[in-house]
Amino acid sequence: MKKNIIRELLNQEKPTLSIRMVTTSPEIVEIIGHSKAFDFIELLGEYASWTVTDLENFSRAVELFPHMSSMMKVEREPRLFITQRALGAGFQSLLFADCDSAEEVKECVRYVRPLTPEDGGLHGSSMRRNVGYVLEAGSVKWAEAMREVVIDIMIESDSALQNLDEILSVNGIDMVHFGPSDYALSTGMPGKGKSPEIQKKHRYVIETALKRGVRPRVVIDSYEEAREYVDMGVRDFCVGNDLGILYRWCQTNGEKMRSLLGT
Repeated sequence: MKKNIIRELLNQEKPTLSIRMVTTSPEIVEIIGHSKAFDFIELLGEYASWTVTDLENFSRAVELFPHMSSMMKVEREPRLFITQRALGAGFQSLLFADCDSAEEVKECVRYVRPLTPEDGGLHGSSMRRNVGYVLEAGSVKWAEAMREVVIDIMIESDSALQNLDEILSVNGIDMVHFGPSDYALSTGMPGKGKSPEIQKKHRYVIETALKRGVRPRVVIDSYEEAREYVDMGVRDFCVGNDLGILYRWCQTNGEKMRSLLGT
């Protein structure tokens, strides 16, 4: 079983820095790895077009860089399938979207944990990439690795916010972060994710998580946005995503070149 870089950083109470990808391109994974700037890459599985083979190749590319690990964003359905196939491919942390209650979060944790009486999980032995296919399936080391999987929960609905204390009390939760766009939608404010009203809810989630001993993770577009959250005590950041970075570069440089050329 591979060493879980994110778990080690959390255990050592060190900060984590990540970046998101919407594509499954191994080339982009390698470019990020060569930068040596990030601890892990989050694949936005909820938005990406992927096959199980893509997940395996994504993980292979990540593992070229010993300092780096990977996270899979898991959508509402089919959670069990995506969870266990992502872990089987080699991902070592999961972000669960669209959880509205503590009961949903508990079920997500069960999808990750091994199928043992002590863990009460639903994750059985399998011949997949993370165990070397035939080497460590169902082994003690595999069970220990599934207990070490890092679990992040999104708070992105009014129901989840109302149940925040109960969600943060679920055993097995390592991180939590706020989803402003979906929260705005769920409260009848589409497109208002960056409004002062929604950002006030974001700060509430951060402050509550810190009080409860759960690490708040914040997604930003650039370094310049980080200071406010650092001052609040946030130590876990995700900065940008592959498509957003490409779009902003094209827009900024394209507009300047058009202006220079007078077209």
